[in-house]
Amino acid sequence: MKPLLFALSVVLVFGGLSAQETVWRPLPGHKQMPIWPGAVPDPQPVAGPEVAKTTGKEFLVAGRPAVGVSNVTQPTITVYSPQGKNTGAAVVGNGISSCEIARALGLTQKTAWFMDHRIRLSMQDDFAGTKMGSGSGEIEADESFIGGKARNMHVSERKRRITWTGTKDKTAVMGILERGGKVRATVVPNRRKGTLQAEVRKHVEAGTALYTDALLSYEGLAGEYAHQVVDHAVQYVDGRVHTNGLENFWSLLKRGISGTYVSVEPFHLYRYLDEQAFRFNNRKLTDADRFNMALMGVVGKRITYQELIGKAS
Repeated sequence: MKPLLFALSVVLVFGGLSAQETVWRPLPGHKQMPIWPGAVPDPQPVAGPEVAKTTGKEFLVAGRPAVGVSNVTQPTITVYSPQGKNTGAAVVGNGISSCEIARALGLTQKTAWFMDHRIRLSMQDDFAGTKMGSGSGEIEADESFIGGKARNMHVSERKRRITWTGTKDKTAVMGILERGGKVRATVVPNRRKGTLQAEVRKHVEAGTALYTDALLSYEGLAGEYAHQVVDHAVQYVDGRVHTNGLENFWSLLKRGISGTYVSVEPFHLYRYLDEQAFRFNNRKLTDADRFNMALMGVVGKRITYQELIGKAS
């Protein structure tokens, strides 16, 4: 099933545009949603109503005039319903890169990259402290490594990123999947016993059937869970005991990274995990339902560019 690329409407503020000014009003029949449910962070006092300016030929977005809104006091998102056979959604195989978005919308790659990560933030799920399994489900736990292959890197990039053989220069990630339910994935500092077992206890209800591979880090969980192991050196499936559900998730994640995003810095890897988990967990919904879910996730979430690149004061 192909995932949905959510196209979220963005209100841009342009300065010095030569165009006729009008008081901003969304067209009738379209839904306008506040981005912030309460007080707006860092509000700037402005005078007068919100003013809309339609740009001329000197500033086009994707070959068309753009509408800039100034004097914004309450940031909102206006949802424009698709017309006719247009679904309002762009469907792609494994996500879409910031370079492709920049070309399509006439933006810089930097702007498109920032917008992509803000959308990924809306897809983030904190699970509200809930646990998986509830004592009656079946849970798979597994880990993997994310990182480029040395032979595919430029010499300068290889010298910067590859310092040893094996998995030393890759980033460890852990996934926990409830069969018939959702997956949770996170970046972990290592695959040691304390790290992996802490994640299991954080997300899985005691007494639940737990399936893992034969990694020694999982030893000792049998006292709290119905823990069974499949040794991949011998077989990959032993009746109900396997981790093939998570292997499928890792395959989708790595295919998206290597085929679409090409290179992902470890600092931002958890954002791409959020995106893939959102896509995987809502795969049975319609495109419109997933769009609405991502749109509702925007409310109350904020990240600045300086925060995104790790330089916030």
